[in-house]
Amino acid sequence: MRPMTIDLTQEDLRPYFLWDEDLSIRELRERLRGDDAYERQRLLGKLLREARDTDVWLFVTPEEVARQLPAVARRVGRRLGFWQFLIAGWRRLGILSQ
Repeated sequence: MRPMTIDLTQEDLRPYFLWDEDLSIRELRERLRGDDAYERQRLLGKLLREARDTDVWLFVTPEEVARQLPAVARRVGRRLGFWQFLIAGWRRLGILSQ
């Protein structure tokens, strides 16, 4: 397995939140943008569950999270309430569209 890092600019290293999977930051970005819907949802769920919320935005947009949250909800675990609260608040404030 490649070394883990908290420095998310190190594209060839494994991000700290993928502690159980040998995937580089670059590979994660590619798979989050790829054609495989199952893989995108699996990795987005893991990102929302394991990464610090401020680091999530280095990989996906708030609009993507809001759009995909219902589909990945079962993968997010105990962090689901946080993401639902955040998205609902941003919608109430007009930061995200309904």
